[in-house]
Amino acid sequence: MSAPVLLNDLVEAGVHFGHRSSRWNPKMRPYIFAKKNLIHIIDLRQTIRGLLQARKYLSQVAANSGLVLIVGTKRQATDTIEREAKRCGMPFVSDRWLGGTLTNFRTIRSRLTHLEQLEEIRSSEQIATYSKKMQSKLNREYRKMFRNLNGLRTMSRLPECLLIVDPKKEKNAVREARKLGIPTVALIDTDSDPDEVDIPIPGNDDSIRSIELIITRLADAMLEGKSTLPPPKE
Repeated sequence: MSAPVLLNDLVEAGVHFGHRSSRWNPKMRPYIFAKKNLIHIIDLRQTIRGLLQARKYLSQVAANSGLVLIVGTKRQATDTIEREAKRCGMPFVSDRWLGGTLTNFRTIRSRLTHLEQLEEIRSSEQIATYSKKMQSKLNREYRKMFRNLNGLRTMSRLPECLLIVDPKKEKNAVREARKLGIPTVALIDTDSDPDEVDIPIPGNDDSIRSIELIITRLADAMLEGKSTLPPPKE
């Protein structure tokens, strides 16, 4: 991944477009290149620096069999988060952050067990023993739980790291990670506080193309890390 090629990719994806200057967080000053038409322009050299640092770190986490929880619940991020998390075999949250996902992890695990029980009931003849009203209630409960919990199935323990799109929107996830001392990597726009995360990647966190470019590159790094793991024993 040579810097000139990456720079062109970042420009084409609009990663350098920040928010309106009236919405900025002054702590993002070191990552801003200029102001144009009332919009802050992000310094892409800082983006590349953050991205390379994040790639190296996430690759190391994956190489040590670590879990990276990928979080992005804004509409523009959902599809990319789900696709890339599945591709690199990491847990994800793409619909709604449930309070206590990290700080009350035991309860989350018990709800995942309940989700699996619901799936067993729905896929077996047992469902026919319930009334139509009860079947409808079970199906509604299942759909809601599936939406909120499906991405966490592979999270058998607390993650070693969180990868976040827009830490301002995902402030509850950031807060729980900080409380437990879990490192955070984030695609962070000009309206957020970079001090809240451990490895900030300054960039547009509202554009689908920008999110896709950054998350895909980071998923590639995790896959590279995993490729160094010894094969499982027979």
